Amino acid sequence: MHHPFDPAAFVADTLAEDLGAGGDITSAAVIPAAARLTADMVSRDAVVVAGLDLAAAFFGELDPAVEVERFVVDGDAVAAGTILLRITGNARALLAAERSALNTVQHLAGIATLTRAYVEAIAGTGVTLLDTRKTLPGLRTIEKYAVTCGGGTNHRLRLDDGVMIKDNHVAIAGGVDAAVRAATAHGLGVAAVGLPIVVEVDRIDQIEPALAAGADRLLLDNMDVATLHDAVALVAGRVPTEASGGVRLDTIRAIAETGVSFISVGRLTQSAPAADIGLDYA
Repeated sequence: MHHPFDPAAFVADTLAEDLGAGGDITSAAVIPAAARLTADMVSRDAVVVAGLDLAAAFFGELDPAVEVERFVVDGDAVAAGTILLRITGNARALLAAERSALNTVQHLAGIATLTRAYVEAIAGTGVTLLDTRKTLPGLRTIEKYAVTCGGGTNHRLRLDDGVMIKDNHVAIAGGVDAAVRAATAHGLGVAAVGLPIVVEVDRIDQIEPALAAGADRLLLDNMDVATLHDAVALVAGRVPTEASGGVRLDTIRAIAETGVSFISVGRLTQSAPAADIGLDYA
């Protein structure tokens, strides 16, 4: 059963994780119950913004009367020192929500920022940058949202919304040809259900058998640039091609220039460093 991402549940669960049974005992001891504060969420670095709706929801969960003033929107590229949003409300509540709000925006803005760097590295090539399923468990929906804020495109979100025959499927099925024919016999493919059968190949000699069997798209896995050139030439536009495997910021341009249609990069969600974003009290 597919469980869609529930922002309200995410906010509640994350706050429960941080507050524990006793709540913010430090703020309760140190700060008067009626005290109010105004604080700015500020980016210390140049970043691409993502996650501000969730940040506002964290503050609003603990102070329903919080005033939130936004200065930017998700997807904006901002300079270091930019105020993202300003909150005014109950001091205890806002301090208690601070870490959860910041953790979320730091993580999502980190993904968006890294994604934008990759997008800019392949600008003008016509290649589409894709993410992967290499996401933190439970956070896939918002991590993939952050990729779109950075200008990337989402690959399949779940196992049920894309057919991808990978090396392990091929090994168990008894070859590329057998695996693809099994998928088409199962009623899968663009012609049958609108879902392309994507087949991972790591050798040139697997390309023709995959295409003959009915592959709708080829994932060219861990091929060097010279091999990618040869693979693209052999495919000759019959199906879209996707380069994948160990793609880095310093290698993606050369990969894009081989003529592939897509490049998928696990690092966008798997390895993006958190953006440096803080909360400054006025």
